Amino acid sequence: MPFLPGLPLAWLGLLLFAYATGFILVSWKTLLIFLSLVIFTLLLDGLAPLLGARSYQVSRYGLIGSALGAIFGLMTLGPIGIVVGPFAGAFLGEMLVGKNWDEAAASAKGTLVGILIGSAIKFAVVIIMLGYMISALF
Repeated sequence: MPFLPGLPLAWLGLLLFAYATGFILVSWKTLLIFLSLVIFTLLLDGLAPLLGARSYQVSRYGLIGSALGAIFGLMTLGPIGIVVGPFAGAFLGEMLVGKNWDEAAASAKGTLVGILIGSAIKFAVVIIMLGYMISALF
């Protein structure tokens, strides 16, 4: 879920697990490596929609619309708004620039692709952390 702080919570779970086991199964070094990965992934997740939009030739108004759409979408539609909002915002921004319906939709698609890629990367990192913790048990 893009709106939940899943990665920080997963890392805190790993930290609690390490603490509960006396840092024998999970070391401080491992915790710091995963913390670095979490921070990098969160930064990438924030930039992914913009990078996706840029690869689809979104204009400045489309990027601004995407950012405003994310905020407005989350406030009005809740969880689904984090996906619908940036897409709609980018689309409307592109329409304001004068692009036709198909061009605006194609540009807005880039924002959606970026969001999905960012979410997939976050999911993969959480699975890696979970896998590491499970393997530490055996």
